[in-house]
Amino acid sequence: MGTRPPTYDAEPTALPAADPDDLDDLVADTVLDGARYGACTLRAVSLRGDSARYRGEPRRDSLLTARFGTGEHALLLVAMATGARATPGAHRAAAEACHWIGRAVGRSHARLVEDIRDGRRGDLKSGLHRLTDRSLGKLRASASEQGVDPGEYAASLRCLLLSGDPGCRTRVFFGVGPGGLFRLREGEWQDIEPQVADVKGEPVLGFGSPPSESPEGDRLTMDLGIPTPPSPYEPAPAPPREPFRFRTSVARPGDTLLMCSGGLAEPLRGEPELGEYLAERWSRPEPPGLAAFLADSQVRVKGYADDRTAAAVWEA
Repeated sequence: MGTRPPTYDAEPTALPAADPDDLDDLVADTVLDGARYGACTLRAVSLRGDSARYRGEPRRDSLLTARFGTGEHALLLVAMATGARATPGAHRAAAEACHWIGRAVGRSHARLVEDIRDGRRGDLKSGLHRLTDRSLGKLRASASEQGVDPGEYAASLRCLLLSGDPGCRTRVFFGVGPGGLFRLREGEWQDIEPQVADVKGEPVLGFGSPPSESPEGDRLTMDLGIPTPPSPYEPAPAPPREPFRFRTSVARPGDTLLMCSGGLAEPLRGEPELGEYLAERWSRPEPPGLAAFLADSQVRVKGYADDRTAAAVWEA
């Protein structure tokens, strides 16, 4: 797609360097998965970007698909993470983020299934916020143990929860960091990514500080413009964290829900031709098979060469 051909070759060129004593650290160029539960069909893929393929760098995106429980009480989790750009351990940080959130969701899956089926949106939001904060906190602790700057050993995280109950059409998205959440309905894409401005309510631990102004514009504190040194009795304030993003949506028959990392979200928003192509391909009566979904997901666009990770859910 685009006015000119992409800069890099369409296929992998160089493999990442390998350590013979740490072969578990290697990351495959492409991961592909899928399933069918209840009323939905899932397809998921993670692809190394063209620039990483050319330079022989590992894929910074990580993908986890997991099922917890059985039958109508099953819970499907799709988690994707993207490590910080231009850092040597980016792929490890992304994999750890998926690992920690997978463990947290798995241990709480019975309660999460009940909350999703009963539509307890408030409980879901607060509970998943805690699980996300706890998982990313473990990632920061891992950075400290390795003697690495937590700002470099970090990852964005995006997750999708699906119920195995055929009668439950509630789909739950949550996460931290950039990417995309789109819905294909009646052949048209809807960008339903929760925006920071959508977050309402009192400040939550780990999310942010109370506002400095009231809704009427009155200052709640007086700022004289004098820098205040950190107290010797308190630790220096941590850098602000990305806001928690959360959305529940009720699927209609024929909908396709797409969650993706920035590597696919950016060209979808920036190149209308790509959206039109995928809309035509993914509006057909039957969901694509794994190979067809892989081919669709790797359609290339000039100027976009990052890793792409995507999970799409087709509603019967």
